[in-house]
Amino acid sequence: MIVEYIQSALLLIAAFLVIVSAVGFISLSKDMKNVVYGRIHIVGIFDIACVIAMIGLGQYLLAGIYFILAPFTAHAIANAFFKSEDVENNVELNVVEEDEDNSNPFIVNKSKVQELEQKDSEKLKTDDRFTISTLEIIEEE
Repeated sequence: MIVEYIQSALLLIAAFLVIVSAVGFISLSKDMKNVVYGRIHIVGIFDIACVIAMIGLGQYLLAGIYFILAPFTAHAIANAFFKSEDVENNVELNVVEEDEDNSNPFIVNKSKVQELEQKDSEKLKTDDRFTISTLEIIEEE
């Protein structure tokens, strides 16, 4: 009988943690800096709630396996995001290598275009709110 009360209390604690973390997960703004890492942190609360619920249901082995594997998966997700998409924090992703391709005259590197626009704007002393690009066509007969 006392075991049933303990199991009920553990399930209530798990339910409370799920509700609190769900509210936190929904209330996160998508415009926040490092929102992916914040979401992974909140999912950690879900994980602990699941471990508590499994202990309350008597699934001790499953709770132990989940308790050990959940941090590894969260770290793997965070590490994959950092290595592949996190341009705010990963300095290596901010380096843009521009290859020069002289085979197509219509494709020009962005840095060259910006350099030409800067030279043109210095010559013309125009308003910096807009830029005008011109294309010179030389016809040879």
